[in-house]
Amino acid sequence: MRRWRTEVLVRVALAATLALLVGAVCAVRAEAPQPAPRSLSPAGLERVSDYLQAQVSGGKIPGAILLIQQHGKPVLHAKFGERNARTHAPMTDDTIFRIYSMSKPVTSVAAMLLVDDGRLALDDPIAKYIPAFANVKVGVEQPDGKLTLTPLARPVTVRDLLRHTSGITYGFYGDSLVRKLYALAGLFDGDPDNAQFVDRLARLPLAEQPATLWDYGHSTDVLGRVIEVASGQSLYQFEKERLLDPLGMRDTAFFVADEAKRSLIAEPLPDDWFDRPVAGIREATAPRRWESGGAGMVGTIRDYARFAQMLLNGGEIDGRRYLKRETVALMASDQIGEGSGIKRDPEFYFPSSDSGFGLGFAVRTVAKPPLPAGEYRWDGVGGTFFFIDPADDLFVICMMQSPSQRGRIQTELKQLVYEAMGR
Repeated sequence: MRRWRTEVLVRVALAATLALLVGAVCAVRAEAPQPAPRSLSPAGLERVSDYLQAQVSGGKIPGAILLIQQHGKPVLHAKFGERNARTHAPMTDDTIFRIYSMSKPVTSVAAMLLVDDGRLALDDPIAKYIPAFANVKVGVEQPDGKLTLTPLARPVTVRDLLRHTSGITYGFYGDSLVRKLYALAGLFDGDPDNAQFVDRLARLPLAEQPATLWDYGHSTDVLGRVIEVASGQSLYQFEKERLLDPLGMRDTAFFVADEAKRSLIAEPLPDDWFDRPVAGIREATAPRRWESGGAGMVGTIRDYARFAQMLLNGGEIDGRRYLKRETVALMASDQIGEGSGIKRDPEFYFPSSDSGFGLGFAVRTVAKPPLPAGEYRWDGVGGTFFFIDPADDLFVICMMQSPSQRGRIQTELKQLVYEAMGR
């Protein structure tokens, strides 16, 4: 009996000692100094401003608004040129932009609100919400140039929609047989609502098996319909109630409904190649039933700044939590990297070779000085773009309607921002 008590006491003592050691190690790790956020030099910020002013003066773009915000406060907030070269209306903070694919992060966050609610799961088959996808097939091109249809190796999931691994593509780039089917399918004919649009998509074959290739397409539009079914509301109603109104994003919607605000819409230069509708997205003032979660929103820089700051804060702002901190961390981490089995087509992998893709954002996985790893981002075909840098407690938003210049300006401006960084 005495021996048994001694053994018990020894075990208890050992366990207590181990707990203390683990606690001490965790405390040391928690107290380990983290690199301090870098600051932006006044001279560097002046070079950033001079760059955008030169784009306007040189006739490359009609105008732009830039916001660089660090530690919750603007360090550079500047307006350049005009929002409309025909009317010569100046660029102002209430200017409304077509944000196109910058809608995707908004829709992705809306979906993750439902995940946090427990009403949606990342590994749910989308056929649970959209039964038409239960019978979808994969189109496989044969050596003789014909297309054969094969069954799914596994169902398309909500996770696939968020990370663009669903096999659902676009029909306006590339020349594969499946993409040609998308282009000829009349997806945008008439005035479909989200349910009708997605049913049209479900009649088409997938471009590849789910979870095999990052393929940029209508995944986020389908995600918008999943949100509708899971929430019992239209996509806009759900986003307005749970995200847009609480954040104060009062000018973010799927079209500009208020006639008094239509003069605030930014326009590209008259000779810009994008001065026309693309991919079924009509004029910003046209009421429509289709609420494209992938490319249909309009909004202002001050609206998107609220959204970006909420993400940078780890899912909360002004004392209100929107997403769990771990949910934001998951969204901003690479989901298609080594071990995922997901390939990248060099011709159509838009995040860039040094970046992976999370749940709604491109994520830089390899530092490319001066650009850091860990920054996450996306952009819109009309010229708008943003990136969030958690390590430096920083986000940058540039709003312009200059589609033919967007790639060049995004690359050059980001380089200038990080060159302005110092320790």
